[in-house]
Amino acid sequence: MSHWAPARQVLVAYWLCFAAALGVYAAMVTWTLPGIAAEAGGLTPFDMRPFGYSHDEALAFLSALTDEGRRLYTGPQKMLDAVYPAFLAIVLAGAVKHLFPRGVLYSLMMACIVAGMAADYLENMRVAIMLAGETSPDAIAAAARATVLKSSLTGIAMIVILGRLIRTVWHKWTKND
Repeated sequence: MSHWAPARQVLVAYWLCFAAALGVYAAMVTWTLPGIAAEAGGLTPFDMRPFGYSHDEALAFLSALTDEGRRLYTGPQKMLDAVYPAFLAIVLAGAVKHLFPRGVLYSLMMACIVAGMAADYLENMRVAIMLAGETSPDAIAAAARATVLKSSLTGIAMIVILGRLIRTVWHKWTKND
């Protein structure tokens, strides 16, 4: 076995995680989340509200959500969202490892990715609590904060990674001229 075999295995594992993340995301955005929205009279599911939601908005969604929508949210959506944050974090961390030299920005990016993943899992837990019937103002506010935190941290990581990727491609392209 050559000394390159472990590196090749890591690369294959990364791209499998990338494919899994895309597959899970595709299932959520084409099946579970539209299905949940349809079963809530067209209202947007909590996970897809990056700026959060008020107590009244959450109550309106929960009141509109049918039993079938609740089953979809607490069944398939919950299962998909149990693995998606980890897959996404692996994909983003791999991009950071490849695109950024070790240093302060690298460490900040990794911290942002891990915190975004943790906020996503916290959001999932708090949404499950609301779906189970806990609709106090504090419970809803906590869930909304987790949604905003997840969206902010993940969005920042994606934007910075995309910016670095564009910069890297641009430098390689202009260097070959």
